[in-house]
Amino acid sequence: MVSTNNIRHWSLTVALAGFLFGFDTVVISGANLPIKELWHTSPLFHGTFIMSMALWGTVIGAIFGGWPCDKFGRKKTLFWIGVLYLVSAIGSAIAWDPFSFSFFRFIGGLGVGASSVAAPTYISEIAPAEKRGNLVARYQFMIVFGILIAFFSNFLLKGVGGDIDWRLMLGVEAIPAIVYCMMVLGIPDTPRWLYLIKGKEMEAREVLNRMQVMDVDKSIAELAEISAVEKSVGFFNIKYSYPILLAFLLAFFNQLSGINFILYYAPEILERAGLATQDSLFSSISIGAVNLVFTLLGMYLIDRLGRKTLLLWGSIGYIISLAMVAYGFCVGVSPVFLLFFICMFIASHALGQGAVIWVFISEIFPNNVRASGQSFGSSTHWIFAALITLITPLFLDAENGIFKDNPWPIFAFFAGAMFLQLLFVLFLMPETKGKTLEELEAQLVTNRK
Repeated sequence: MVSTNNIRHWSLTVALAGFLFGFDTVVISGANLPIKELWHTSPLFHGTFIMSMALWGTVIGAIFGGWPCDKFGRKKTLFWIGVLYLVSAIGSAIAWDPFSFSFFRFIGGLGVGASSVAAPTYISEIAPAEKRGNLVARYQFMIVFGILIAFFSNFLLKGVGGDIDWRLMLGVEAIPAIVYCMMVLGIPDTPRWLYLIKGKEMEAREVLNRMQVMDVDKSIAELAEISAVEKSVGFFNIKYSYPILLAFLLAFFNQLSGINFILYYAPEILERAGLATQDSLFSSISIGAVNLVFTLLGMYLIDRLGRKTLLLWGSIGYIISLAMVAYGFCVGVSPVFLLFFICMFIASHALGQGAVIWVFISEIFPNNVRASGQSFGSSTHWIFAALITLITPLFLDAENGIFKDNPWPIFAFFAGAMFLQLLFVLFLMPETKGKTLEELEAQLVTNRK
């Protein structure tokens, strides 16, 4: 038995990294059009540097985020992630040209990428099996909450500072970054990292006692047995091929849904649908609110119905909503029609991929390569996110975009990709709810040799 009081507190603290993740990722949507007007960059430059530079930082942070997690510990990595967010917020707010702006957005991206590795890894390693889905999903909830607050903040700050309102939108992130850095200093490292990676049995026992584990000796003995069985082999080894494939496909389909495309370009998409600038910003808040509500529902259901069921529902919702948005743009319908199905798309994502991705990837890899596995899945996710964000202006730009007259083919493409995700869920994805990390290792790695 495990008391979850401290575990809940620690997981909530770590999940705050997700709030900064969500806020930092979406706050750029409010600065998108003002920056276009300020610096008059080309669509290619705007997509490559202004909008997607943070995502390329995220890719780097995700690729290498597993290394500091294993070398220095989950806690220290999480603290320095907060520092990266702080530097990015201040630097982006005072940026003097497109290049300095892109540099500081890149710094924030490093924080986002490393956060998507360190936070789910930490929470999955301290969570009881029966509550792991809900606790890791708190990270996703905080991402969504950060997205909602970013949309709301952008709406409130629009016009407050005149020509510099976009600087206020970006700079306000420094406040939660400072709070997060202070809070994360109060958490311990995980017993699995302390014992299995660093061999610090006494420290591991101390954390297990703080978790109020009923039989600490038994827990240590189980970790010792794992340590004796697990061999130090490279991550890209055939024995890990199944979880690697699962992580890659889940992360790949996450971005082929078009979620970051819609979140990043929500005001511009809604303007193209016929809403005025201020109305489009306000409607973005409704998107964030729907995201929050259905993320809460996903958190409630993930340990009850399971990861596979939620992703099945989400895939069906994706296909319907994206197809209807494509239809709406194609034939020309009211903005309310398009906003409804965009919100349905967001709800499908929140209930499916949004609730599942960080939980699933954090639990399918063995203890000795969990940080590397999380890094692999996260970096796959962010590479495709960066690519989609980079090329979007080439398709969406109102003056020079390939689909400048009507963006319906973009949504039709995403709908087709989600049909492929549905096949992945039905025929390849295993269910992981209610199983310990060690049971999953036996199912996905040991028994598949």
